[in-house]
Amino acid sequence: MSLATDSPVNSSSSDDLAAFLDAELDSNSLGSSPEKEAEDKDEDEESIDEEAENEEARDDKDLERIKRRKTQIVETIQERPGPTSLGNLEEKTDMLYCAEVSLGTDNCPHPGSLGGMCYRCGKRLEEESGVTFSYICKGLRLGNDEIDRLRNTDMKHLLRHRKLYLILDLDHTLLNSTLLLHLTPEEDYLKSQADSLQDVSKGSLFMLAFMNMMTKLRPFVHTFLKEASEMFEMYIYTMGDRPYALEMAKLLDPSREYFNARVISRDDGTQRHQKGLDVVLGQESAVLILDDTENELANDLAGRDVRQVLKMVRGEVLKGCKLVFSHVFPTKFPADTHYLWKMAEQLGATCSIELDPSVTHVVSTDARTEKSRWAAKEAKFLVDPRWIETANFLWQRQPEENFPVQQTKPEENFHAKQMKDQ
Repeated sequence: MSLATDSPVNSSSSDDLAAFLDAELDSNSLGSSPEKEAEDKDEDEESIDEEAENEEARDDKDLERIKRRKTQIVETIQERPGPTSLGNLEEKTDMLYCAEVSLGTDNCPHPGSLGGMCYRCGKRLEEESGVTFSYICKGLRLGNDEIDRLRNTDMKHLLRHRKLYLILDLDHTLLNSTLLLHLTPEEDYLKSQADSLQDVSKGSLFMLAFMNMMTKLRPFVHTFLKEASEMFEMYIYTMGDRPYALEMAKLLDPSREYFNARVISRDDGTQRHQKGLDVVLGQESAVLILDDTENELANDLAGRDVRQVLKMVRGEVLKGCKLVFSHVFPTKFPADTHYLWKMAEQLGATCSIELDPSVTHVVSTDARTEKSRWAAKEAKFLVDPRWIETANFLWQRQPEENFPVQQTKPEENFHAKQMKDQ
């Protein structure tokens, strides 16, 4: 689409030209000689050519004005460096489409701003509005309508490539970090075993002296990211500050092929001490969150989205199993609040404190308890609590025979006095 096609100047000129031709036709209809008509035709053509030249000059002038405004925006980005280049910003969001907008700013909806200027028309905005997306580019703000447009556009892209969004936490999920001053004397030897920062793709333990920190990547994390990138568009979202988030991203993704600018820190969020998906340019119904804090996977949206699907899939793992626990919970501990009880229910199992014929599994730490002996007598499954934990980790029911319950000797059971058969 050309600038001239959508230009108000062009439209106005077209109307004037049409009126001019109508007037000329009216005058010719009053009766004029062929010679006069030929002379008038030559004059008309000269007038039209002159008008076209003037129109082209106006278009060039307005185009130059648009270019100057775009240059101002570019200079603003360069003065306030962010995690992405202008090229990445244009490629990702398709924001700077000055070549397709009307000349002039009166009708511009101002979908967003960079450094206080509308990135569409270049007008300086007196009031800032919308949501800040400074992790994409410093000083970038987007209005709600533009956020919806970008999310819908990106959703179409994901559907074409059969992908979802994956929001990854850092600490206790992809890696673990600790300050050097928190290392115990017994752990001090780790400093000498740190891998080189020159090629982080070949290491897993790094000492970041400039941050007074040591970081250990989770085993096979690079393999995980490589395979996950084929199924997801991935974000990093951490409650650490931005410098920390960027340094960790360098360790995880040194070539910037997985996350690029999609690194969100607590400094980039709109909610204090809380993560929110309002700063993620992705539809919530297609977002999968991997976080060590369970309350980050909230089920507050109706409809069939990825969270509901995962909940349903997880609830199928131990479906049909009825569990009774023995010698697992502390004395007088409310059984239904224990993490193993809750974990089993989330996996689809039914939990009970009483034995009956419908019980399929007795989960115990001691094969000598009354309930454990009942399981053996009634040919029920007798499994160690690790059976539940492993199923929860792998999201797959595990062979019960791989998790036998040992007969604990009294002297080896150091907490026997604190536990009782339930």
